Amino acid sequence: MEKTIVIAGGTGFIGQYLEGKYKDLGYDVKIISRQSQHISWSNQAGIIEALERSEMVINLAGKSVNCRYNESNKEEIIHSRTETTKILGNALLLCENPPPLWINSSTATIYRYAEDRPMTETSGEIGTGFSVDVAKTWEKSLFDFNLPHTRQAALRISIVLGANGGAMEPYFNLVRFGLGGVQGSGNQMFSWIHIEDLYQIILFLQTNKNLSGIFNCSAPYPIKNREFMAQLRQAMNQKLGLPSPTWMLKMGAILMQTETELILKSRWVLPERLEKEGFQFTFDKIHNALHQIVETRNLGS
Repeated sequence: MEKTIVIAGGTGFIGQYLEGKYKDLGYDVKIISRQSQHISWSNQAGIIEALERSEMVINLAGKSVNCRYNESNKEEIIHSRTETTKILGNALLLCENPPPLWINSSTATIYRYAEDRPMTETSGEIGTGFSVDVAKTWEKSLFDFNLPHTRQAALRISIVLGANGGAMEPYFNLVRFGLGGVQGSGNQMFSWIHIEDLYQIILFLQTNKNLSGIFNCSAPYPIKNREFMAQLRQAMNQKLGLPSPTWMLKMGAILMQTETELILKSRWVLPERLEKEGFQFTFDKIHNALHQIVETRNLGS
């Protein structure tokens, strides 16, 4: 019988990467999404059928936070995360042979703005504000389910870096047009993870059947924004990098229909649990990650 995993909300940057990786391993990858070629969120019978005897379900579903935080978008951001999680949880309860592992995306933004010390799963301080409320509600919707045959893991994912889309695209464009200097003060901490390490973490959790709960998914060496931009300019062989002061970023965010929090919040997050359990990062330093990403992009162009 063919091995199966289910990826919910698997049409974005992370989902497509995971789909390709698991197909390379010989898995049948079933996708739940709003796209017509996939299993629909309204098709409970189809979702249950996909989950039956699968090895794992990974839930990445949720409206992008790359938008203005008006009331309509706020409601959709929260609803798209909690309702899809509830749909999966209810489907798992109805499975005769549910998958042994349910991985749900969360976000490292759940921690407070931090320039003073790093945040771990045990010592991290939960922040305040809309993005934090989203993360708390999202995680609650996962752990509200009592599933005796399925481990549940919430991944507090930091900014994911990879060659083909995601968070790197706007940074590439800034550097390309000579605007790759510091953003704001440049002192805000930039916690990140290479997409390959995120995939390896999922494999690690799949293999280590004693692990469940909350995991920080962030490289062990976060850096300041100013260092990140300097390293990216170096990797792209671009010497000029004009800074973007906070007032300019706020104006630009309005024009681009997004929020400055995505750039200006200081996220200082460490993967304490994963490292204690023996996980080893392939891309632990930003230098190695950026050079691999830029090289991969250049080969593909």
